[in-house]
Amino acid sequence: MNGGARASFIGVDMGTTNTRVWRIVDGRIVQRVQAGVGIRDSAVAGRPEVLCEVLRRLLQQLDAAAGAEAAPPPVALVAAGMITSDHGLLEVPHLPAPAGLLELSAAVRVCNMPELCALTVHLVPGVRTGEPLVARERVGQTDIMRGEETLCVGLHAAGILPAGGSLLNLGSHWKVIHLDSAGRVARSATALTGELLHAAQTQTLLAGSVPSERPERLHPDWVEGGLREARGSGLERALFCVRLLEQRAESTPEQRLSYLVGAFIGSALPWLEREIPLRGSVAVAGGGPIAERVGRVLERMGRKARLVDAAEVEEGMARGLALIAAERLRAERSSTPTSP
Repeated sequence: MNGGARASFIGVDMGTTNTRVWRIVDGRIVQRVQAGVGIRDSAVAGRPEVLCEVLRRLLQQLDAAAGAEAAPPPVALVAAGMITSDHGLLEVPHLPAPAGLLELSAAVRVCNMPELCALTVHLVPGVRTGEPLVARERVGQTDIMRGEETLCVGLHAAGILPAGGSLLNLGSHWKVIHLDSAGRVARSATALTGELLHAAQTQTLLAGSVPSERPERLHPDWVEGGLREARGSGLERALFCVRLLEQRAESTPEQRLSYLVGAFIGSALPWLEREIPLRGSVAVAGGGPIAERVGRVLERMGRKARLVDAAEVEEGMARGLALIAAERLRAERSSTPTSP
């Protein structure tokens, strides 16, 4: 900032079911609050005002949490993720790839939302691969993201995701994102793997065969068994084999869950790797034992995998938000004519 002042922003990361709000100073989180509310709530209620109400409450909590903290006042609120979708506060069109820090900052939607806060609001667009509208036969060549582009900016700046590398994000969606030689998002590919894994655990016949929670640990041999079966017989047969393991083999629920996870890894990774060859360094985000096992599989494939833990993802997202907002403000200052 001007005069060497410390850069301070309010950052918002809104997803489908969760919203996080941070006070960010010099690219680092100094306070955080969150709520289990996201754009799904807006879609169900049929009104985006739900999101505004939640954000107002979180901003009030953030102010209360600040206490005597000697942080400079924020200069803007910057938000990314599903908040810019059609069920968010204000829809912002996806930016075509390739897109990095400069392209994203130039495309930020700047607006005032007095019903939310007194700060200027910066909304970061998502990024799309391919044309905005395509024929049915070509839809598989397209992809979209909202939020991961900002995470890529932050992880790249932190040296975790180098130019030419890829990010494999293992959330409700499994998404692989490739950066070009300039560190910009070049393209992405997405599968509903995380959601399908959870559905298999809780909404199918297998619900009685495996725990419903995310695994705290995985049995490597059982993961490998599911992986091999999916690659040899397909995901559908591998899933039924979980039922057969309960009926025809000695196994525990945790072992069967490991086999189930392995089946999804064995089904998803070849497709993701075929869509975007995982050359160079691969940052694997998503945390927990699933990311660890995926990293091991990638290393066997000859890839260099680097696990990114939850704290690094959070800091990366916050850093990305701050960098995009700071670059936008810098560009605006440099384009403002000075008085003679």
